[in-house]
Amino acid sequence: MVEFTHVINNLKLSSNLWPQRPFLSIEMSMQTLSVVGRLRNCGLLKTRGLIGGKWTDAYDGRTIQVNNPADGEVIATVPCMGEMETKDAISAAYDAFTHWSKLTAADRSSRLRNWYNLLIAHKQEIGQLLTLEQGKPLREAIAEVAYAARFIELFAEEAKRVYGDIIPSPLPNRRLFVLKEPVGVVGAITPWNFPIAMIARKVGPALACGCTVVIKPSELTPLTALAAAELALQSGIPPGVLNVVMGDPPSIGDSLLESTQVRKITFTGSTGVGKKLMAGASETVKKVSLELGGNAPCIIFDDADLELAVKGSLSTKFNNTGQQCVCTNRILVQEGIYDRFINAYSNAVQNLKVGNGLSEGVTQGPLINEAAVMKVDSLVQDAISKGAKVIMGGKRHSLGFSFYEPTIIGDVRNEMPIAREEVFGPVAPIIRFKTEEEAIQIANDTNSGLAAYAFTNCIQRSWRVSEALEYGMVGVNEGSISTEVAPFGGYKQSGLGREGSKYGLDDYLEIKYVCMGNM
Repeated sequence: MVEFTHVINNLKLSSNLWPQRPFLSIEMSMQTLSVVGRLRNCGLLKTRGLIGGKWTDAYDGRTIQVNNPADGEVIATVPCMGEMETKDAISAAYDAFTHWSKLTAADRSSRLRNWYNLLIAHKQEIGQLLTLEQGKPLREAIAEVAYAARFIELFAEEAKRVYGDIIPSPLPNRRLFVLKEPVGVVGAITPWNFPIAMIARKVGPALACGCTVVIKPSELTPLTALAAAELALQSGIPPGVLNVVMGDPPSIGDSLLESTQVRKITFTGSTGVGKKLMAGASETVKKVSLELGGNAPCIIFDDADLELAVKGSLSTKFNNTGQQCVCTNRILVQEGIYDRFINAYSNAVQNLKVGNGLSEGVTQGPLINEAAVMKVDSLVQDAISKGAKVIMGGKRHSLGFSFYEPTIIGDVRNEMPIAREEVFGPVAPIIRFKTEEEAIQIANDTNSGLAAYAFTNCIQRSWRVSEALEYGMVGVNEGSISTEVAPFGGYKQSGLGREGSKYGLDDYLEIKYVCMGNM
């Protein structure tokens, strides 16, 4: 079997890579303590795993620290779970499946609706928790909680619309039916960049269909997942239906892959890990759905509305400090508008306020950790060495820790690593192009195919470009395209399957054909 261990050890960003710098200020530390106190008081700061409805420590007592990326402070310690805890979580999910899958769709829908209501009621508290462990500005964090809740709301409704079919029989004495049934136990591996939204996009449809779930959140951001699980229990979702294990990624991942009781793996993360999961899942022929890396182009044509193009490309580049898979990785600007766009875009980027996500007015938080900063800076320095020009930023922020300056790099060529690799940081590489055909060629010259964007005032061009781009999602004159009602997923090496919308149910269902003879 392909080992999950090696790829995780090679690719994950260690939470222990922190530069030795003093805290930002006493006020920030006190602010963190205040938030943690409020979360404890309302019961949402959970620091144990969830197995079969019981909050559980690691069996060997090991723990890991959860750090605030803005200042390195330890927010909490959580169990460092592994093989044994994961096997017990799988068994709990397997046992719970019989009862949960037999509930009526209306009953499952009602409990999911309760979960949605609780998430909305506690979006402020969960948003603060999310900012503490992930770093994004509080406004973005609260918006993520609301976004996540909308997926639960959507799938609460879709639970009642898992329809089968009747096939007209070619023979008079036979009746042919198609049934849709839940696939079974699901292993859901979620990332740190959207720690509650990715859980909702996976757990929502799974529970709606009648599946049970073992969640492995990122060890960098487990607290948000645990808070969401607590609210799921309060909403009436039975013990064992939703389980959470965190800690040692290789042990947990291998246990999920090897178990014959787990019938599906759903994963959001890097393409490298996704490929290893596909290989590992093949040993037991599990269903696999993958939302993997991107290399999104944002094409600005000469005929674009400049103000709209700047606004849209700014949001799709710098939201979440550029740490999102649909984030613009390359801005392609037609030569006739190039200089005007650079000037307007630079002015907009200058207005971004960098700081601790809990501080008033902050629009860009830190990167997740020191390893992320090192990766981003390495790509920037490589581009400079190859002839690219720093228009703005290009180095660590004076705040220290894992802060990086909002950066614009001009004169980038598509063969540079900064235009080939997923930057995952607040860096906007800008490539000049001449013709529409050239822009399409550059945009499609990648193994990724998740999201792409184009800004133009020509309706004919918008159709041509949308159809020519080899991407699963295309935004035209819009930089924020993700919504619970639309299918989310990519082409090529950006993944398999779709999340969200009515199509999001498909990967959690088996199709059964029933033939009744001698009727």
